[in-house]
Amino acid sequence: MQVSVEATTSIERRLTVTVPSEQIDSAVDKKVNETAKTIRIDGFRPGKVPTKVVKKRYGASIRQDVLGDVIQSSYFEALQQENIKPAGMPNIEPKEDAGEGEFSYTAVVEIYPEITLSDASGISVERMASSIEDADVETMIDVLLSQQTQWTEVQRAAADTDQVNIDFEGYLDGEAFDGGAAQGHDLVLGSNSMIPGFEAGILGMEAGIDKDIKVTFPEDYNAEQLAGKEATFTIKMNTVSEATKPELNEEFFARFNPKEEGEAGFRAEIRSNMTREMNQALKSKLKNSLLNAYLEINSFDIPKALVTEELGRLKKQALQQFGGGNESLDPSILPDEMFQDQADKRVKIGLLAAEIIQQNEFKADEDKVKALVAEMAQGYQDPQEFIDYYMNNAEQRSQLDGVVLEDQVVEHLLAAATITEVVVDYKTAVEPEGKDVAGDEEASSEEA
Repeated sequence: MQVSVEATTSIERRLTVTVPSEQIDSAVDKKVNETAKTIRIDGFRPGKVPTKVVKKRYGASIRQDVLGDVIQSSYFEALQQENIKPAGMPNIEPKEDAGEGEFSYTAVVEIYPEITLSDASGISVERMASSIEDADVETMIDVLLSQQTQWTEVQRAAADTDQVNIDFEGYLDGEAFDGGAAQGHDLVLGSNSMIPGFEAGILGMEAGIDKDIKVTFPEDYNAEQLAGKEATFTIKMNTVSEATKPELNEEFFARFNPKEEGEAGFRAEIRSNMTREMNQALKSKLKNSLLNAYLEINSFDIPKALVTEELGRLKKQALQQFGGGNESLDPSILPDEMFQDQADKRVKIGLLAAEIIQQNEFKADEDKVKALVAEMAQGYQDPQEFIDYYMNNAEQRSQLDGVVLEDQVVEHLLAAATITEVVVDYKTAVEPEGKDVAGDEEASSEEA
């Protein structure tokens, strides 16, 4: 077998593979003999059809089947021969087959990039530090109480903090617009989840009352056709409900499985959970800051095949999170543009981390793996059961190793980078990275 390789780009190779006629003829003869034993042809007993008859009638189709097998086997042989590590499936282009003799085809395939790691001393990042104050614990408890709120329907005018159920429809210059209507919509007044003026216009309405209100969409509203426009909304009040929060008692405490009884045990459990969440958030932010900063000083091409795979993962995750439990939704309905930048960055950082691991010959430290799984198990009722599952399950253990290796990459970069300590409050520490403060409001008010 002859193989020639052409570098069409830094990460693309075109292999031209020529398989000698002897190899193909041998495979064709073997296939003909196998076919002769099973095929039925009038005038011949089963299993007694001469091979020359089989070859004459079916030789062309048998050769095509053989060529398919030859392409598959010879392609992987060619990769090994030329020491090529593919980053995805190839694009096979068979050359015209003469029906006999040798056979040639080309295989265009992407490879992993060669990465020359830059000196990590050229990066500088901030490392956040934080602590949990008593006021933070009180705020968290209030959030937990709010999450357990019970709504009771009342016969009075709607007031701030009430939950109302409404039907509404919006109009621009007397014409209804897309996305401006809803039926049976629950809305907590004062939540500021709708556009400015919408909730204020509902205050004082009672069940069974209809009302028109005028509001103006913000100039920076995400729907350009509505930005800055004045709209009229027809509102029908269906119900008004007031909130009843649960009391801080043993029944409420028990929902959080505190290790100790009473309010003191409950508060200790809440603080412990908050501390774990805060530490994980700070660790994640430092990791992302380091990897993003290091990525800035490293430049290399990335295989499209890897980006396509990552796009698929991101789309699937998005549907799992926002698809309302509808598992039948096809991830391909989401446009690539929504995830393109994120996919590109994930692939780049993954390749960069893999190169650091390889060049430094990092192995997952067993003690760090055990410490990691022990930390993860803290939030579970039976920590040892959790630890045993992860340590004895090959797939889960592999994930643990991956996390530890990633931590070792971060430690490697930390040792070289310039780090500035910054003290932040708890809210800032746990706030998701890249959060658009106005994003949640716009997403909710899109219904209005």
